[in-house]
Amino acid sequence: MITWNEIEGRWKQIKGHIQERWSDLTDDELGKAHGNVNQIVGTIQRKTGETREAVENFIEELASNGQSVAGKAAETASHYAEQASEAARRGYQQATQKVTAGVEHAQETVRRRPVESLAVAFGAGMIVGVVAAIMLRSK
Repeated sequence: MITWNEIEGRWKQIKGHIQERWSDLTDDELGKAHGNVNQIVGTIQRKTGETREAVENFIEELASNGQSVAGKAAETASHYAEQASEAARRGYQQATQKVTAGVEHAQETVRRRPVESLAVAFGAGMIVGVVAAIMLRSK
């Protein structure tokens, strides 16, 4: 026997399916039994003449379909999270490779042209020093 806790979160959807199957049931009739599965089943039985077992099986099927839908949604979300994680990992690896290649290129340039590299570093240091001095004087 299914419990109210199993169908509570999807009650409106389940109620809609119940009314699709047994169209002579009203919102008021199902609303009076709201929260009590035994009353819901009893109301459906009285109004439709269905057996208790048939009504319970139908409601259990609706509830289990909802759980499988939730499971599928969780599985899909997990799949997308894995894809996003993999894309981030690839991006990180590509960035690391490019930075490593840039550092290696800079090292090779310094090895091949040490005097020019020293002059460039000295000039960059001078520019940074002048800009820092101007900024400190303006305060």
